[in-house]
Amino acid sequence: MKTKYFWLIGAVCLIFFISIPTFHLLTTKWKENRTEVEIAQGYTNDASQLNLTKMDTIITIPADKNLIEAQLKDIFKYAREKGLKISISGAKHSMGGHTISPDGVLLNMLPYKHMELDTVNNILSIGSGALWEDALKYLDGYGKSIAIMQAFSSFSIGGSISVNGHGWQKDLPPISKSIHSFSIMLANGKVLDCSRSENQELFKLVLGGYGLFGVILDVKLHVVDNTALTYKYIRLSPANYVSYYKKYVSDNPNVNLVFGRLRISDKHFLEEATLNYFEEVQTDIPTLQQTKSTETQRLVFRGSVGSEYGKRLRWDLETGKNKISKNEIYSRNELLNDHVSLIENKDTSSTDLLQEYFIPERHFNHFIQDIKPILKKSTIDLLNITIRGVREDRDSYLNYAKEDVYGFVILFNQKKTKEQEEAMRELTNELVDAALKNEGTFYLPYRLHIDREKMRKAYPQADSFFDLKLKYDPKAVFSNRFYEHYK
Repeated sequence: MKTKYFWLIGAVCLIFFISIPTFHLLTTKWKENRTEVEIAQGYTNDASQLNLTKMDTIITIPADKNLIEAQLKDIFKYAREKGLKISISGAKHSMGGHTISPDGVLLNMLPYKHMELDTVNNILSIGSGALWEDALKYLDGYGKSIAIMQAFSSFSIGGSISVNGHGWQKDLPPISKSIHSFSIMLANGKVLDCSRSENQELFKLVLGGYGLFGVILDVKLHVVDNTALTYKYIRLSPANYVSYYKKYVSDNPNVNLVFGRLRISDKHFLEEATLNYFEEVQTDIPTLQQTKSTETQRLVFRGSVGSEYGKRLRWDLETGKNKISKNEIYSRNELLNDHVSLIENKDTSSTDLLQEYFIPERHFNHFIQDIKPILKKSTIDLLNITIRGVREDRDSYLNYAKEDVYGFVILFNQKKTKEQEEAMRELTNELVDAALKNEGTFYLPYRLHIDREKMRKAYPQADSFFDLKLKYDPKAVFSNRFYEHYK
């Protein structure tokens, strides 16, 4: 009788503990405002949803390689005659108006996505408007994969080059390292080929040049083998992160992909971390799935917005999933092919905003301690902190990884109000100050809350960068809000 009684209590407890998170996720789904926000004709915006801007003309570039150069020359002529600025867009995931010059001409590069693989030299020729997911699906048929790319595959090739994105591939520099060469059309209509041996100065300037030098056309990327990977993870104190990273990642030749995560719930705030890595294994490589079911995962993430319970639930579910997922086999391409919809915000009253800080190893723990009280007191809702190792960048002119660094990728949810915008400005400046104090830098594709003087503390080469912009584009035909703010 006692056995039956205890079994009944256990069953009730199990139902109780299952029903609470289920109810939380259903409530999250129910609260979402799923109304699509339509952008009026003649206007544009970016991923921040805070830069709605009227344009003179929005032009979608043709997919045909034989047509694009002639059309661009006509567009440049039109812009000169009308005295208009030209901005360039892909997937529009920059957040500070980097793809926008108000009342100017906007080029939509997305249709320009041709691909061809040189299987002898392992070089992919690709149109700058292609998304990384397009490249992954194409390369998968050849048993190849992208060498360096960002965490989400829904960004464009040209956009990633223009911000010089970094990835979560083990101990590698930013994307610039994987670029063999590219062609670019300047404001005078001339097309130049750029590489480390041809037009070297322009090559360095365009990598992380935010579309200020011309229109990137055709890109040649180094590719690597697609491999089978198995998942490993370690829970640890952030104080031990660097030493564990060296032992389990840097010193392990089998590791291919890696990222870290900091706990952000009020309970144990920034006091716990996970080190997540994928090792190569000799087995059959799983086929790349064309579609993934990610709605439950998205709801777990969205359920953490404004909810201490949701933040704890997400941490518990992710670390619990880690135990279950250990030793499962994935293909490299499958892991790289995550879409930003995985964390999509469907609440039209708020927006998700990224920031990134790059900190030398010697200041890793100091930086965490410095940002802890800053983040705790802020009214902006912190959603996530991911850590990635980034090696020194010797290719781009406006480089953020001036030495080997750890990138702290921080995601916030901000209400679309003046009060929250001002709170975000204050928070960003405090975080940038913490980064500068720790000999670090901040990433430039995000909201323009930092003034010119402070930006130059992180990027002392900024003045010469903007001077060289006028060398290649004397009339500043190519422009955007980033340029207007920081020039």
